[in-house]
Order: sequence, then structure tokens, then C-alpha cells
Amino acid sequence: MKKFFLLALSASSISVACSQGRTGDPKLSELWDPVPTIVKPGATAQDAPSDAIVLFNGKDFSSWIGQGGKAVEWTLENGAMTVKPRSGTISTKQGFGDCQLHIEWRTPSVVKGEGQGRGNSGIFLMGKYELQVLDSYENKTYSNGQAASIYKQLIPLANASRKPGEWQTYDVIFTAPRFAADGKLQSQARITVIHNGVLVQNNAALWGGSEYIGIPEYKPHSMKEPLILQDHGDLVSFRNIWIREL
Repeated sequence: MKKFFLLALSASSISVACSQGRTGDPKLSELWDPVPTIVKPGATAQDAPSDAIVLFNGKDFSSWIGQGGKAVEWTLENGAMTVKPRSGTISTKQGFGDCQLHIEWRTPSVVKGEGQGRGNSGIFLMGKYELQVLDSYENKTYSNGQAASIYKQLIPLANASRKPGEWQTYDVIFTAPRFAADGKLQSQARITVIHNGVLVQNNAALWGGSEYIGIPEYKPHSMKEPLILQDHGDLVSFRNIWIREL
């Protein structure tokens, strides 16, 4: 009985304290400025919102340039662009830093090779930080090199890969690294990636630029750099690419 009385008294005290906490003018905690910018969302989750920069709409390469400043030689067909092996990487004419990126990609329906030799490409944010593109459907390779990894750095939280020949999506939130005036790193790049609707990188800190051999490291660069798509020799296709500057 004594225990019940003490519990009842405690609950009553909490109720009184909460009630006292709600006294005063509620308008004191209301913020009316700044007013968020109005952005009209796309008709679907894949469609570009009103403030996005459309980098590829399936019609031309007007936002892109080929390796070494030459014209893009990749194949354009049925609203998609496909790597032309040995023609080189392509990069955006415009540079980007902090951003939200949507990109759709597809590995060949005819499976050739295994491991890293199967449907390989890459998306290099700021031209330096690689989000891996690979046919990782029933295809074993090193975990920090499979689809949705930050290449040779961060293993994805899950393998959400679709079958070869099926379109896949990456939705990316990227925060660029910051450097001091003397070039020293102030803050690491961070990335969140949703692969086919599945969270696979959760505000993860990057170790540095992507390296095939050796330890990643940060090298000072500007706040905005081009986005690069890799020619790894496989017939990987891309479509519906848009980006929002943050």
C-alpha cells in the first residue's frame, strides 16, 4: 500500500511539473522567419523537382564533356546513354559541391565476367569520391568494392541490387569536405545513399579521395568540382540524372 501511495504521489508531481512547464506565451517559441523556399516536387520520386538542374534528360549531352575536353562519344539511345568502351570518362561542364543527386543506371542484361569485371562503372562526386556502380546481383567481390560502396572505403549497409538488365536508382545526399586557407582539412566529406529505396550509406564520413591502390587521403580542392561518370570498359547505361545544389 505504501509503495502504491509513493508511485501515485510521484505521478502527481510529474503531472504538476509538466503543467507548470506549459505556462507562458506559446508565441515565444514560434519562428516565422526565414520562410522555407517553395520547391515543387516531381510527379514521382524519380522526377526532378522544380529547383533541380537536369544533367541528362535522355536527349543530348549538352551538360557533359568527354575526357580531355573532347566531345562525348558514348552511345545515346532510347532515352539513355551507354558507355562506349575505351572512349573515356565523361564529366559535367558545371561544378558541384554540397548536393542532392538522383541517377539511374543499368548493367548489361547479358552477363559477362565476374567480380569487378562485371558491369563496372563509377560515379565520382567532385570528380574524386567514387560511388561504385557494379553488377552485384549474385556476384561476389570485395565488400568495399560492390555496388553502393564508397570504393575501397565504405561497405554498404545492404546489397539492394536488382538483376542484370534492370534499371536501378541512387539517391544521394553529399556534403563536400572543407579545407582551411592553408589547405588543411577542416571537415570530412559525408554521404548518404539510398539504393533502390534502401538506405545503404547513412551520413557516412569519407576517408579521402578514392584510390585503386593505397590509402585514401584528402587533397585540397575548390568547393565545386564536376561530376564524373566512369568508362570501365563495360556497357553500363545511365538515365534521368538530376542534381540539387544545397
